[in-house]
Amino acid sequence: MKPVAFFDIDGTVFRSSLLVELVEQLIKEDVFPPEAALLYETELQAWRAREGDYQDYIEAVIRAFLQHIKGVHYGTFAEIGKHVVNEQSKHVYRYTRALIAELKQQNYYLVAISQSPKTILDEFCLQYGFDKVYGRFYEIGPQDCFTGVITDEHLIKNKANIVNRVFDRNATLSRERSLAVGDTEGDIPLLESVVQPICFNPNERLYTYAKRAGWPIVVERKDVIYKLGTS
Repeated sequence: MKPVAFFDIDGTVFRSSLLVELVEQLIKEDVFPPEAALLYETELQAWRAREGDYQDYIEAVIRAFLQHIKGVHYGTFAEIGKHVVNEQSKHVYRYTRALIAELKQQNYYLVAISQSPKTILDEFCLQYGFDKVYGRFYEIGPQDCFTGVITDEHLIKNKANIVNRVFDRNATLSRERSLAVGDTEGDIPLLESVVQPICFNPNERLYTYAKRAGWPIVVERKDVIYKLGTS
């Protein structure tokens, strides 16, 4: 029986959001029109000024993506995704990179979970040895072009669903010593579903919840890693 470790990717392993970098590249290469960036500019500036919420910014990016992905050929999308990963796959946090390597040595089964498109996730996670990857699927219609519809959104929306799915579908995996790493309140269902939750660089809502729950909190700032404990 193998133990399992679940990792949120965006902001937890990758130091940015794969979806954000993908949308920016799609605009840069004229696959998306320049005005696509206007759909999240207000939220981006509010977040940079620390006057807005990061989740509001990401949700605005998702809306921009959904509005403009319709009609884009999958091959074009996949090639741009590969380019983003080739350019940025090393932009990761030291703590989670080392933790992934350590858990691989301990024979953990590694699962990646993200709201970013699965196509780009697969490219990114391959380099870090993940055994299974869960991300958003987007429907592809005639001529291999995206329809703009998300498929199976109910599964990825609540990460606890992924945890249950992993264990239900593989009898060789054990919940004993199960571990998860997340950084926002959206990861709370994931963290509640394992034996060893780790809050890494948490936002305020997750930090507050983690303090009440007594979960370990880890912060990486520049080249220093702080383990805040549970007090």
